[in-house]
Amino acid sequence: MAASPHIVVLGAGSVGCFVGGAWAAAGCKVSFLGRVSIQEELAQNGLGLSDYNGWRVHLAHDLIDFTSKPAILAKADIILLTVKSTGTWEAAKQIGRHARKGAAVISFQNGVSNAETLRAQLRRFEVIQGMVPFNVARLGGGRFHKGTSGDLVSGDSDATRRLAAAVGKGPARLTLAKDMKGVAWGKLLINLNNAVNALSGETLLGQLGKRDYRRVVAASIVEALEILKVARIEPAQIGPIPPRLLPHAIAAPDFVFNNLLLRVQKIDAKARSSMADDFAIGRPTEIDYLNGEVVKLARSIGREAPVNSAIVDLVKQREAGVEHDWSAEELRKYVLEGHRGVALFGY
Repeated sequence: MAASPHIVVLGAGSVGCFVGGAWAAAGCKVSFLGRVSIQEELAQNGLGLSDYNGWRVHLAHDLIDFTSKPAILAKADIILLTVKSTGTWEAAKQIGRHARKGAAVISFQNGVSNAETLRAQLRRFEVIQGMVPFNVARLGGGRFHKGTSGDLVSGDSDATRRLAAAVGKGPARLTLAKDMKGVAWGKLLINLNNAVNALSGETLLGQLGKRDYRRVVAASIVEALEILKVARIEPAQIGPIPPRLLPHAIAAPDFVFNNLLLRVQKIDAKARSSMADDFAIGRPTEIDYLNGEVVKLARSIGREAPVNSAIVDLVKQREAGVEHDWSAEELRKYVLEGHRGVALFGY
């Protein structure tokens, strides 16, 4: 790999523009591959980045190498894959067709199975699993905002060690981990809130401020933890709360939740889940790669996952055109009434 690797962000949407832009601002050589609409937006406005701590940077339009043509992949030493999980197969085809064999491909995607999919298709590439713990909101006018805390994580390799050193300590700094399977499942537990947020129609802060929404999330995590235990998968701790305590913290009374968890897990008023963005523009969601992964794992070991299955069904209904924002009480009653996850906390 070159001393100063050329990074190509494949799927430069909200996360890709933020991470790639922050790395470019840190001095890395970055190209962006994405939709023409974003290319035109950045050509007109440049790329503006910000985070919940007040960090801000603006890259002028003439400093941004953005294209919609996949031939740019031939220049890549490292490919940062930030497409939706539903687009993984197509992205693998583009990489296989255009990229230099032996390039590193880091999957910064939701879910737990994308790296396996990529390895099956890209046998002559170094595929590395990654994880994005934070939310990025697209604000318009070429502006992208990191609204929650957390550091990027990827598997530990020669390529990622060099990359982490080049990226430095900024808001998109990269940390390395040995057990990426555990990291991916730990992140998925947190991402079980995505569907609840999208179904609520509220911001993350608005949704998390209502305990009945949090009870649904907590029950989905309890169910996932039970299934992971049977499957002998140990989820890693992502953020300040260990996985086994996470549902207790989330389902806590408002006073406890607001004065403990929200003090250590920063969320600002602009943050929404990526699934809420999918609903807003009528795009297929990643539900099969989030709650759907819990359902899939459960069935593989002869179990059922009724809480997560109910949430998957509601998201599928919304994808089919049933537009309805669920109130906190309404969602709790629909998803949790009669499910074992409720009895664990007595709610």
